[in-house]
Amino acid sequence: MFILALPGLLLLALAFNDGLGANPAEALTRQSGEWALRGLILVLLIRPLQVWTGWGAWLRFRRASGVAVFVYGALHMLCWAWFEQGLDWADLVNDIAKRPFILVGVLTLSLMLPLAITSNTWSLRQLGGLRWKQLHRLVYVCAPLAVLHFFWMREGKQRFTEVWIYGGLLAALLLWRVHAARRQAQGKRTS
Repeated sequence: MFILALPGLLLLALAFNDGLGANPAEALTRQSGEWALRGLILVLLIRPLQVWTGWGAWLRFRRASGVAVFVYGALHMLCWAWFEQGLDWADLVNDIAKRPFILVGVLTLSLMLPLAITSNTWSLRQLGGLRWKQLHRLVYVCAPLAVLHFFWMREGKQRFTEVWIYGGLLAALLLWRVHAARRQAQGKRTS
């Protein structure tokens, strides 16, 4: 699971060695958000990898990967709140109201919070498998919201290449999931 921390450790090393460019605050904010989005795509890729390879161990990485996504998302939000708004609550609320992509980002991270909190065996037992699974399906809401956040943020800069890449990967993974769920439902009806 150490590999999940590597991007964060690299960012810290770059920050302490003046390796983040002319605007290190912006670089930290941007990079932490992009790593959260990349991680979210990775989390959604784990199940297809398990099915395609037949290697069940992939699933062991899913919960830790999800928590890492939340940590990168929280770091992204903290960087915005601290570096751009000086942790001033009035400025934070004003910026959220003024820029819809920030509202979507805050909403996405808020929806990810219960997933991060319950990504442990104790919570799985307390909630029961079915309720835990239903709760964790929120990831299918969070992922499109994260891409929308990224799209609206990039809209002002007219730089969409990465947005289309992440959006395309997400669309493919969600379509795969819908197809897999339909196949599973058909299998239950024929049994």
